[in-house]
Amino acid sequence: MRIGLVTDSLGHLPLDDVLATAAGMGIAMVEFGCGNWSAAPHLDLDGLLADAAARADLLARVAGHGLAISALNCSGNPLHPGESGARHRAVTSKTIRLAGLLGVGRVVLMSGCPGGPGDANANWITTAWPPETARVLAWQWDEVLVPYWRGLAAEAAAHGVGRLCLELHGQQNVYNVATLKRLRAAVGPVVGANFDPSHLFWMGADPVAAVAALGGAIHHVHAKDTRMIAANLAVNSAIDTTPMERLAERSWAYVTLGDGHGADWWRGFCVALRAAGYDDVLSIEHEDVACSPEEGVRRSVALLGAVLRG
Repeated sequence: MRIGLVTDSLGHLPLDDVLATAAGMGIAMVEFGCGNWSAAPHLDLDGLLADAAARADLLARVAGHGLAISALNCSGNPLHPGESGARHRAVTSKTIRLAGLLGVGRVVLMSGCPGGPGDANANWITTAWPPETARVLAWQWDEVLVPYWRGLAAEAAAHGVGRLCLELHGQQNVYNVATLKRLRAAVGPVVGANFDPSHLFWMGADPVAAVAALGGAIHHVHAKDTRMIAANLAVNSAIDTTPMERLAERSWAYVTLGDGHGADWWRGFCVALRAAGYDDVLSIEHEDVACSPEEGVRRSVALLGAVLRG
């Protein structure tokens, strides 16, 4: 396996500094944010689509540091019923086009989550009762989600992008193994998981068991950790709307690798990935509000390096 980096993790640095920092830490691959929920600090999506010389320059700069691009990322909610949904759909389509032009075979994104009929905002259905939840969920899948993704799969094929990597994430219709498999069955094997264990932790799943259940449906992996804060969890459950920066009050928090689960857990995770047929990039995503980006990435690289060396 190779260690990668979501470059938004060092979004405060200019591109060449990110590439130099990554190479200096022993990182092999980079994943660029192209828009939507990313500020796209290192890529100009429209500029790169319009200018072959700019694309060649980007590839040369990446290769000049001994790096490769693992994926482009356009995570957002392309199915939001409001104006932002249209914007996110546009960025998603542009990102797929750019990936094809750069020869990058993977795009990381999220499934999206519509509202119900006539809703102004997304509506993430997480219960089977009361009865209207089933009606809304069926409408979301049959009338919005599956038609959109069938169209997106056709776009990906037209641009030579073979893997659309969906992050299993809250506030999305695809958020666990069952929903990923459901969409994959409806759309085809171009749809697979961007497997990020941090979200499964707080949703109560076992990431190692989920890896085994997904098998060859894993297209890409994010390396991000979650610490469950036992005292708050016991009182308030894992359903937590407390702002991320109020760590003392939360039931869980995204943390630097090792601060939620130690090296033994990550070693077992990598063993499970290999057993499932995945022997590719582990793309570090730093979202620890209590640790500086450089320190968090450095520590994450050190942990993964030790794990991968055995």
